[in-house]
Formats: sequence, C-alpha cells, structure tokens
Amino acid sequence: MRNQTMVKTGIAVVAGVLALAPAHAASMGRHGMSVRDKSFMKGAAEGGMAEVELGRLAAQKASDPDVKAFGQRMVDDHSKANDKLKEVASGLAYSLPTDLKASDRREAHHFATLSGADFDHAYVKEMVKDHKGDVKEFEKEATHGNGPVRSFASDTLPTLREHLRMAEEMAAKMGGPMGRHSRR
Repeated sequence: MRNQTMVKTGIAVVAGVLALAPAHAASMGRHGMSVRDKSFMKGAAEGGMAEVELGRLAAQKASDPDVKAFGQRMVDDHSKANDKLKEVASGLAYSLPTDLKASDRREAHHFATLSGADFDHAYVKEMVKDHKGDVKEFEKEATHGNGPVRSFASDTLPTLREHLRMAEEMAAKMGGPMGRHSRR
C-alpha cells in the first residue's frame, strides 16, 4: 500500500511539473531567451549606441583633457561591448536595434549645442547617471539572466563599474557629485 501511495504521489508531482512546462517554455521563447533577456539585450544595444554617440561628441567637443579622453574610452569600450552583444544576439537569432532611439537622438543633439565647460559638466553628469543605471541593469541580468545573455552581462560589468568610477571621479574634480555647472 505504501509503495502504491508513493508511486501515485510521484506521478502527481511529475504531472504537475509537466503541466507547468509549457508555461515556462512560453516565457523562455526561442533559444532559451526569456522576455527579460530580450528586453535587456534591446536596452543594452540602445544604451551602447548612445554611449558611443555621446563619447564621440565628448572626444571632439570636450575642453577638459580628462573628459575628452573619457569620451574616447566610451567610444572604444562601448563599441567593443556592442560588437560582443551583436555576436550573442546573432547566435540566438535575435535582432537588435540598429539606430538610436528618438530620445537618444534628442539628447545627442542637445549635447552638440553645448561647448566648453558647459559641455564637460553636462556630459560627466550624464555619464554618472547613465552608468549607475547601467550597472544596476547589468547586475540584474548577470544574476537572473540565461545562458549567453547572462554571460555577456557578467563579462561587461567590470568595465561599466570602471566607467562609473571614472565618471564619479571627474564629477568630484569638477566640484561635486554631479558637477557644479550642470544644466540638466
């Protein structure tokens, strides 16, 4: 009798797991990607393109040599990360956005109108804000993501943390946590 009860219980557990499997599979989508992974990849691609565009502006327009060098570092590091993300997405048959979103285009246009210390302060303030958000999102994905998307987030995190540290140091050097002359 006991063995029959254990068998029935085991069958019920297996049936319950199998009943949940379609719902879990649907949330994972093609190639084991969850909706969260897709959302993360889209956001990382958009953010990476924006960082490159603003970095180019900083490398050209910044008056402070440290800000100019930081801008070039953003171009270099985020271009590499964008290329790695494209590889991950390609391997998962997932299409990433290829153009800046409208709000990022407006932001780049705003920065293009600034010059001198106004540009430097606004750019550094934006880099602190952006990288704080980036680090949080990449930490979440590195903890809760799946497969190659999770690995990409984990591998990219040290660079983003370094960017945040550098931006915070520049902001402090300029006179405060976000720079004293920021217009935003």
